[in-house]
Amino acid sequence: MSKADKIKGELDVLLDIKRQEAAAKFTEEKKQIYAEGISSVAASGVLENALNVNSKAPNFTLKNTLGKWFSLYEELKNAPVVLTWYRGGWCPYCNITLHYLQEKLPEIKKTGATLIAITPELPDNSLSTSEKNKLEFTVLSDVGNVVGKEYGVVYTLTNQVASIYEAGFGLSEVNGDDSNELPLAATYVIDTDAVIQYAFLDADYTERAEVTDILEALHKLK
Repeated sequence: MSKADKIKGELDVLLDIKRQEAAAKFTEEKKQIYAEGISSVAASGVLENALNVNSKAPNFTLKNTLGKWFSLYEELKNAPVVLTWYRGGWCPYCNITLHYLQEKLPEIKKTGATLIAITPELPDNSLSTSEKNKLEFTVLSDVGNVVGKEYGVVYTLTNQVASIYEAGFGLSEVNGDDSNELPLAATYVIDTDAVIQYAFLDADYTERAEVTDILEALHKLK
């Protein structure tokens, strides 16, 4: 089934509004640059190399927005984890998704799971994103995409996209490095044995995991 034929979920409807706004605003040249950027991600092998269903999720320990340490395996002792990456607070598709996840947080919590968002943004910037979206779930800063690389979800931007991001909002300053690397907007459901039971991976940064799919995966754990 093609993307055009699929039934849109609630989140995808919201994201599609932003896609249409971008299409109306961007020049043809900019549209082409972003399209080539997505094609570059797809061709990079990141989708094939990223951890997928039945993979063991590596442990990690990162600081949250308040400077407290968070360990994946410690959390998994208590509950399954929904682990979702976002590119940064500068990304409108990320902010739409984070806001939507916050709205759906009670449904996720009802399954007994913990929602964790992870970003390459520096801690001060991830705190700003968390406050802006009034997030009540944990947000972790993966500076240098160290954890993202362990999960295989990191790719390098094309030079043209990187130039647009640098001129537009200063990507290197936001992330604290000039690698021009970002994570996929990946989402995993990880069971208490640290095994990935659901994986959302897409080269297109405007595509995100639907909460209905996440909840379905969580319900199957019981």
